[in-house]
Amino acid sequence: MKLEKIKPLDKEYLESIGFTWHTDSDDSSYIANELVEISEKEANSYYEATNELYEMFIEAGQFVIDNELFHELNIPFNLVEIIKESWENDVHWHLYSRFDLAGGIDNKPIKLIEFNADTPTSVFETAIVQWAMLKQNNLKEEAQFNNLYDALKDNFKRIITLNSDIDKFEEYYSNLGWKILFSSISSSSEDINTTKLLQHIANEAGFNTDFEFIENVQFSDDGIFKDDELFEFWFKLIPWEDIAIQESSLALLLTEIVKEKKAIIFNPAYTLIFQSKAFMKILWDLFPNHPLLLETSFEPLKGKKYVEKKAFGREGSNVKIVNSDGSIDLETFGDYEGHKSIYQEYIEFPQDENGEFYQAGVFYSYEACALGFRRGGKILNNMSKFVGHIIK
Repeated sequence: MKLEKIKPLDKEYLESIGFTWHTDSDDSSYIANELVEISEKEANSYYEATNELYEMFIEAGQFVIDNELFHELNIPFNLVEIIKESWENDVHWHLYSRFDLAGGIDNKPIKLIEFNADTPTSVFETAIVQWAMLKQNNLKEEAQFNNLYDALKDNFKRIITLNSDIDKFEEYYSNLGWKILFSSISSSSEDINTTKLLQHIANEAGFNTDFEFIENVQFSDDGIFKDDELFEFWFKLIPWEDIAIQESSLALLLTEIVKEKKAIIFNPAYTLIFQSKAFMKILWDLFPNHPLLLETSFEPLKGKKYVEKKAFGREGSNVKIVNSDGSIDLETFGDYEGHKSIYQEYIEFPQDENGEFYQAGVFYSYEACALGFRRGGKILNNMSKFVGHIIK
């Protein structure tokens, strides 16, 4: 693989645009000072693969709904009703998501690792920072597979038009005047500024918006409120599974709010189906040996190297790489031990000359729209670096 060295963005500039999580706990820069070089053909392959995968997810999601496979996916029982409700009504629009992929560069085939469908990270990095990296280094800003900002703006409009025709947004919206309340937790600058970036994009799309920390949002049978003002849309950068496990009464109240059409929530509850890593097993059953998939099971794979991970694990925690003879190659620990395990065929990520591994992340917002990379060890964690790209 080819890397292009660039002058890094200085901290003052990053903080001036709201990107405050630029330095990791070991004082190293979170943003790499290299770009991954890819070809136009490789960019097109990521685009086509991600679009195909999303269609497969839709088909498999319907299979899960039809066959009541929520327990198999480790989905909390108190979210089943709202998942069904959001799946069956088109007004519950999937705003954005990110596919994590192995391969795609260095002549390696693209393979799905998992799908961050509910609360995907790296929005700011992908949409803003890697564009700035090219601009600040006098490189061609358009030489990227990166339309995330505009794709999000268009997809916000689709929550009103409910189809690909966004030209009628202003006409429809002027008759409705609906507002979006954006919420995050108050303890994470990354979550706050990512949510406010999305709020800014919605403002540019033409929406009236407001922001409030989740702990201050008011919920009742009548809907979702800030200071007694009703909001028809609520965007939450809080994982659905956290709401189910930590705020079970809120999960039930949100179910009633959605059922009674008092508010629409983004991302919708059905994205938890896709978010579950156990969904990879359903995909493998429905599309066995598909070239974009890795064999995945609810039991350890026999005779081959595999990865054991948790259905709702995050940041590389509670992951185990197991060799074909059953010995452990690498293992991490964390807070997700209580979740169901799945077993996925191991595939090695592309490596640079320093032996570091690269995982592609392709954002999907109505269609595949942007690429970025994470760099780290065999198991990527919260110390992994964000690496931009350039098409050459």
